[in-house]
Amino acid sequence: MKRVLTYGTFDLLHFGHIEILRRAKARGDYLVVAVSTDEFNAIKGKKAYHDYETRKKMLEAVRYVDLVIPENNWKQKRDDVKRYNIDEVIMGSDWEGNENFECLRDLCEVTYLPRTAGISTTKIKKDLGLADPKKTKSTASDKQRKAIASPSISRGRHSLRFATFFKSLF
Repeated sequence: MKRVLTYGTFDLLHFGHIEILRRAKARGDYLVVAVSTDEFNAIKGKKAYHDYETRKKMLEAVRYVDLVIPENNWKQKRDDVKRYNIDEVIMGSDWEGNENFECLRDLCEVTYLPRTAGISTTKIKKDLGLADPKKTKSTASDKQRKAIASPSISRGRHSLRFATFFKSLF
């Protein structure tokens, strides 16, 4: 059985996330997803919209994912590969050459997959007017979060297509 591992925050779960999960699962038999904890995101200077437990539950509901584990720090990756008997670590191409993953090559295969064009959490936040123009990583105010969550608010022309796609995952 080939075991595959990927890492990420997976906030505002979107088509690009689903694609990397689908493609990672296609490369093996068992997919482990390490999700950055809220504490680790704080160390990285990143704030997620959803808390760790919510992001974990969302990923556990995706059919490509077999196991979700916490990512608590940069240094745990070697232990994760050993503990879960990982054969291949897969990351998006934006991580290519990063020492946090390159250092795993003596333990397993490391592969960087091209990102899904035209989609990212940062782009979604920007398109919804939630991005702070001074920062690439931004957060929403409580008022903006409620507006996004409200079913009476129109979410644009991609809403139905996204909702249909999202339902097909479960």
